[in-house]
Amino acid sequence: MSEVAVKRRSAQRTSLWGWLLALPTAWMVAFFVSSMAIIVLLSFGRTTNDGYPVFATSTANYRAIWNEVYLELFLRSLTYAVATVVISVLIAYPVAYTIALHGGRYKNALIAAIVVPFFASYLVRMYAWKALLSDDGLVNSGLRHSGLTDGVTFLNTPYAVVGGLVYGFVVFTILPVYASLERLDTSLIEAGKDLYHSPMRTFFTVTLPATRAGLYGGVLLVFLPALGDFVSAQLLGGANTYMMGNLVQQQFAEGQNWPLGSALTVGMMAALTVLMVAYLRATSTQRRES
Repeated sequence: MSEVAVKRRSAQRTSLWGWLLALPTAWMVAFFVSSMAIIVLLSFGRTTNDGYPVFATSTANYRAIWNEVYLELFLRSLTYAVATVVISVLIAYPVAYTIALHGGRYKNALIAAIVVPFFASYLVRMYAWKALLSDDGLVNSGLRHSGLTDGVTFLNTPYAVVGGLVYGFVVFTILPVYASLERLDTSLIEAGKDLYHSPMRTFFTVTLPATRAGLYGGVLLVFLPALGDFVSAQLLGGANTYMMGNLVQQQFAEGQNWPLGSALTVGMMAALTVLMVAYLRATSTQRRES
């Protein structure tokens, strides 16, 4: 085949991929970028006496987000998100490790057993948790029938909210860690055992560093949605466990204060961006040093 024909075919492939990418790019611009632009513009707006949002050039909404109550909600959301990440990692790594290295021919079936329940709506699963953990729910009924206790108050506590977040997002840690472990050369583990003898030392010296990329991906995939979640706190928590997501949702719904809700959204996204940049820089530096 001549060089001209090769170049022509390459140009045709490039053109084809360009057209294939045009539709999703247009979709993103139309429904994501434009909506974010509206949110940013509306954050400088105000609310009329009738409760309708209008565009303006005021920074009052950004000054309002420094309210002590809002900062407390953000710190609480950050605490819940970090706790969710830690617990998810502690659950996900052993599960992914066992399936990837000891699952044998049942690997796919085991992964399917973990993933399929998450095909159900997140909202439905949170309602199921609420039914299980309520005062008259299955868990408390079992405890009362066993005679161990008259019942335990699970709902309206931080533990229920974090538990709901972990259940909702733990699969996003299991899958990337499993993918990293699946690609891991097991001969490295065997060599580590010969070199370090101790299984624990081998894990922290060989296995964990080799799968850090999947672990970092899982941490990000859990932390981001957990920080902005409002369903778990809404259904499993109470007034003392509300998160930033609940406040934003409240401003757009009952509060009818879209400009303040937009400013809270932009502020949280800015803080999240700073945290993510710092996190990614720290992990990239650590990766280069290793």
